[in-house]
Amino acid sequence: MKRYYQSEMECAKVEAMRALQDERLVKTVKRVYDKVACYKNLMDSKGVSPDGIKSTADLHKLPFISKDALRDEYPYGFLAVPLSDVVRIHSTSGTTGRRVVAFYTQADIDLWEECCARALVAAGGSSDDVVHVSYGYGLFTGGSGMNGGSHKVGALTLPMSSGNTERQIQFMTDLGSTILCCTPSYAAYLAETIHNRGMRDRIKLKAGIFGAEAWSEEMRAELEKDLGLKAYDIYGLTEITGPGVSFECEEQAGMHVNEDHFIPEIIDPATGEVLPHGEKGELVITSISKTAFPLIRYRTRDICVLSRDECPCGRTLIKMSRLMGRTDDMLTIRGVNVFPSQIEAVLLKSGMTPNYQIIVDRVRHTDTLEVQVEMTPEMFSDTVKNISGMEKKLTAEMKSMLDISPKVTLMTPRSITRSEGKAVRVIDKRKGGA
Repeated sequence: MKRYYQSEMECAKVEAMRALQDERLVKTVKRVYDKVACYKNLMDSKGVSPDGIKSTADLHKLPFISKDALRDEYPYGFLAVPLSDVVRIHSTSGTTGRRVVAFYTQADIDLWEECCARALVAAGGSSDDVVHVSYGYGLFTGGSGMNGGSHKVGALTLPMSSGNTERQIQFMTDLGSTILCCTPSYAAYLAETIHNRGMRDRIKLKAGIFGAEAWSEEMRAELEKDLGLKAYDIYGLTEITGPGVSFECEEQAGMHVNEDHFIPEIIDPATGEVLPHGEKGELVITSISKTAFPLIRYRTRDICVLSRDECPCGRTLIKMSRLMGRTDDMLTIRGVNVFPSQIEAVLLKSGMTPNYQIIVDRVRHTDTLEVQVEMTPEMFSDTVKNISGMEKKLTAEMKSMLDISPKVTLMTPRSITRSEGKAVRVIDKRKGGA
């Protein structure tokens, strides 16, 4: 039986959705032009007025917004309502420069939680479930978003936050958690800990909603096998709203974008040219229903593909592929573009653990790439000759994928620091990181 949280929107006719987007875009552009000085200045400098925006067909005329612009206007520069209307903030987890602070009215929180509820129902969630939320709470959006979505669905919600793995597993087993929400790297850590303690038969999870990091199909297969669940992708970012911008359905073949709230575009990251559906490029998102902090044509830096192909689940919402990397996480090594997700795919396809680190350096003016990956206990007990052979095999497979030859180092089990939030996969020691 197909199940939806808001079928009238999730299964709306494409023409009806386009008409709704047109209406909301026109109103949003007019409002931010009148209320946000930065938008007015950007539009004026580009020679665009609100009167020139009649529908989504005119979206390409509007200027882009970047994270740098948000930082430059910190804290209140992009706020589009009186501060007295704001009930909450969230903030990015960036470690350099000024943070980005996103503002929410109560209406913004309600629509965000509805988007997360759609994701939970698409993963089989209902009021009969126990939703185990291990995303971080506080300024990070993950915990709050999925917590609110779970409440909307009517499920029993465990607001675990990240960390304290002992307690996570205790509550998971004692209360019978059925849906796990966390980063894929933390899910892998939970799976490893559960396995080491021989508690796999006490786990009742049926679904996992994993996001906040790029992850591969190979990691999906590992998590489904190790935790006995169906693993769903979810996408969001603080600047736009948080998790729930898009979500996977039971087909697990791309994430449906909540088009009644967000308009996605794919652009050439070098030129800004809008690309047709099916072509890979940078995702740009426009908020059309948010009140406090609506962003127009925000450059996410995430690389993906959009598709309007019909989905067997019955949802008509456009799909975005799983993330293929980021324009700002892309490593350029000896002139070759390398994404960490490519390396992960090779490792997991070869039967390695999901615990790895990528170390980039520059030695005598030449870029170096080292991939450190943990062995399983069975591999560690192997002979030195066999371990060396595995390193050579992985090196050859990565060279085939990346067009450059990395150094692969197999590490002892549990020697790489575990993550209880977003995993730190890349250490770039080059000056400036490039």
